[in-house]
Amino acid sequence: MYELFIATFVTFFVVIDPLGIAPIFAVMTDGASTSFKRRMVFKSTLTGAIILLLFAFLGSGFLSALGISMMAFKTAGGVLLFMIALEMVFEKRTERREKTSEAVLHEHELEHEQEEAVRVQQASTKGGQKAVVPVSDEEDFEDISVFPMAIPFIAGPGSIATIMLMMTHHEGSRTEQGVIIGALLITILVTIIMLLMASKIIDLMGQTVANAITRILGVILAAMAIQYIFDGIKATFMG
Repeated sequence: MYELFIATFVTFFVVIDPLGIAPIFAVMTDGASTSFKRRMVFKSTLTGAIILLLFAFLGSGFLSALGISMMAFKTAGGVLLFMIALEMVFEKRTERREKTSEAVLHEHELEHEQEEAVRVQQASTKGGQKAVVPVSDEEDFEDISVFPMAIPFIAGPGSIATIMLMMTHHEGSRTEQGVIIGALLITILVTIIMLLMASKIIDLMGQTVANAITRILGVILAAMAIQYIFDGIKATFMG
């Protein structure tokens, strides 16, 4: 059980990648109040956890309804995880996440500028002078908890495939499935802590160290993904 917990925790930690999410979250909430950051952290992790738990308990039935065998899903999931691992090793995953966050920030800035212009017009006095209405922290920063934080950063294709693979592989044991859920929840807890301390963690480690850790975890994930692929092919052709 201890080995299962460690293996599952490492897998979830690598796939969710709080080390990669933390700097992006820090950039997207730069200048926001501490209360706003905390609210975004708890909302995003709670939403992501709920989505993953739904797939953990209902994913197998969903696949059966579609006529997809678990071995086919295991092989496909292994391929998907291997692609994610390659992106981590070559830093493509972080680059893609940064582009997503930049697009979201740009969209929020445009919306904020439009709202500010409307606010100024509505606040115009009868004498023709314009009074600028103060903008609260709530209006300055858009809600990023569901997108892109919960989806796809926390509950993305990789983490969804992982939780379904793990739960189905240990379908006969509720105890082992409980260990898997426990490992997921611990990973979510670690993610919460790292997001709350995002700015401090990045300053402490430095981007170079963070990139090195991401690459090492990518290699580990690649090995796990290959094992999934081998197991799926072996079970399909050798029964």
